[in-house]
Amino acid sequence: MKKKSSAKELLQKLGTLMALFILVIIFCITMPDKFPKINNIMNILKQASINCLIASGMLCALITAGIDLSVGSNCVLCTCFIGVLVERFGLTNPVVLAIAGLAISTLCGTFNGLLLTRLDLPHPFVSTMGMKNVLLGTALVITGSKSIGFTGKGVDSLMWIGGASLFQTRDAAGKVAFPGIPVSFILVLVVYVIFDIFLKKSALGRQIYCCGGNPEAARLSGIPAKNVLTFVYALSGFMAGMAGVVSVGRLASANANSGATYDNDAIAACIVGGASFTGGKGTIWGTLIGAMIMAVIRNGLNLMGASNDVQYIVIGGVIILAVTIDVVRNKMEAKARKMAAV
Repeated sequence: MKKKSSAKELLQKLGTLMALFILVIIFCITMPDKFPKINNIMNILKQASINCLIASGMLCALITAGIDLSVGSNCVLCTCFIGVLVERFGLTNPVVLAIAGLAISTLCGTFNGLLLTRLDLPHPFVSTMGMKNVLLGTALVITGSKSIGFTGKGVDSLMWIGGASLFQTRDAAGKVAFPGIPVSFILVLVVYVIFDIFLKKSALGRQIYCCGGNPEAARLSGIPAKNVLTFVYALSGFMAGMAGVVSVGRLASANANSGATYDNDAIAACIVGGASFTGGKGTIWGTLIGAMIMAVIRNGLNLMGASNDVQYIVIGGVIILAVTIDVVRNKMEAKARKMAAV
């Protein structure tokens, strides 16, 4: 049964990977002088980093049949909190700033989990939607609804994570021959390897899948579901905070209105990558492919000169398509189980 499930997951990943490949081919054909350039490819990796980090936490929430709608606001609050510490308090130590940002985001995520598990709210949609507005409002209040720039503030070491690239090379004339691999995407790969090991090999990772895939079995097995869910939302907050730290260098500014699309992109990346709203499904590498699909779409639309209005329509269509595929897939699986039982 396990081999059959693994084969099914492999086929699903290959299908998603094929979709990414076809998308890249289409953009290469339509924009041969722009899209395939190495600079643009590295730019896509840099653009995808924030969504990849947020989506990793979102994946865990979806595996438990939940959702975290506050991740975008949590990410933005982390960046804005760091901006306030730099602007008003003169803090420049990268370690202190990163820890402070991660701490505030993890605390918010933990609070999400406690609202869900200790108050027994009917669905995380309620608590995380409310928290989304609270965090966004807090970010606006602490920044005075103004953008805070990081350039020239003595935080270059912190900005290096989101803005620098490794292995950059230059030709004999001194021009950049290879722009280098973004540090932020290298961080993503490291994080995803850790997540893969955690979800597949650790007892807690298996408990996360069990809580979403078969809650009754989890209860009978003595799994502390409330503690597991609290951890999942704390982890989601932590990953949103990590994305916030990366955005310090990626955007070079803190703006409370910068994360408008983060929630939708993270959800879409997970669902496109094979996760399900019904819980118990999804892999971290499938999520990576889903996040890359979202990044390629946004990059291609930007190169085409598509307005934000058009981008909202296209991304919305992708989300609807992903959810439709998820629903159809679940119906087919339920039908197959029913036939097998007979």
